[in-house]
Amino acid sequence: MEHSFYGQDNAAALPVSEEFGMISSPQMLFDILLDIWCEYTSAPRLRDKWSCENITLGQCSVTAFLAQDVFGGKVLGILRPGGNYHCYNKVGDTVFDLTSEQFGDERLVYGDDPEQLREVHFAKLEKRERYEYLRAELIKYCAGRFKA
Repeated sequence: MEHSFYGQDNAAALPVSEEFGMISSPQMLFDILLDIWCEYTSAPRLRDKWSCENITLGQCSVTAFLAQDVFGGKVLGILRPGGNYHCYNKVGDTVFDLTSEQFGDERLVYGDDPEQLREVHFAKLEKRERYEYLRAELIKYCAGRFKA
């Protein structure tokens, strides 16, 4: 199955962290995350619907904050029915959403959305733990793949 994300064709951002300096673009991060995302990194309320076919389901906030670690910029959120925010990234004029695929044919409107703060999102222990796990897995992946 071929996977894609919103903004894929124009997602140009350079790493701002030496720790992730080997990740040269959002596309490269996305390709790596396809090997790392798992049921555990998905939001608990969505895990029963998560699958390798819908690999981005429930991954938005932990992924967007991880992408912010790599590329800087802001994490923005689209208010969804039920009161949750779907998180995505904006770096300069570049907007990309590495987890947009979870919405299938639904087209989200990206625009003047409120900034999302990790302090608010990570006040939920389970979300902070999922983010930390995803980040640690990315570090391990990079260490094994991009040895000097």
